[in-house]
Amino acid sequence: MKNKLLIFIFISVILSGCVGVSSKGIFGTGVSVALDPRSLGTQIDDSIMQKNISARVILLDKKYLLSIKSKVLDGRIFLTGKVDNPEEKLKLTKLAWETVGVRSVRNDIKIKEKFNLKQSSKDLLITSQLRTALVLNKNIKSSNYQIDTYKKKIYIYGISINSDEQLEVIQEAKEILDVEDVIASILLVDDLRIQKD
Repeated sequence: MKNKLLIFIFISVILSGCVGVSSKGIFGTGVSVALDPRSLGTQIDDSIMQKNISARVILLDKKYLLSIKSKVLDGRIFLTGKVDNPEEKLKLTKLAWETVGVRSVRNDIKIKEKFNLKQSSKDLLITSQLRTALVLNKNIKSSNYQIDTYKKKIYIYGISINSDEQLEVIQEAKEILDVEDVIASILLVDDLRIQKD
């Protein structure tokens, strides 16, 4: 009886993390499985990989808990955040590539510089403005995108239903005041290994 209860709790914990692509920002909420264009199996695989890479990054060094973000989409790992030196960036890239089932790794981690409140505030404002623009645009499923901004450069990760939506997301980002560059890692539904029926 005790073993069955432990197995039930373990499965509940694993499945509670399977909510598709999460979005953060001013309107940050999780995305329901029904809205995610990936198959349920792919969502579960990505969720397991996400938890695996996150745990391994924290085990490497606890300071990465707040400074490094990872996202897994269709077996592709995206890393963002800040580290103290290039060696750490290399270590994290290697760690990501060692994750079981990984198809590719995109490392957008930056080397730390002296903290600049003005710059950090500007980056936060840019992220909030873009998140709002995506939410208000009826042609975009805003919940399918994650946005990070660093030094006026917007990093967008997500899945677009079609190339028109992909272009519209990028265009919305370019229209934000003071944005210097838009780095988009947006997959199309057609590019996914396994799609929903």
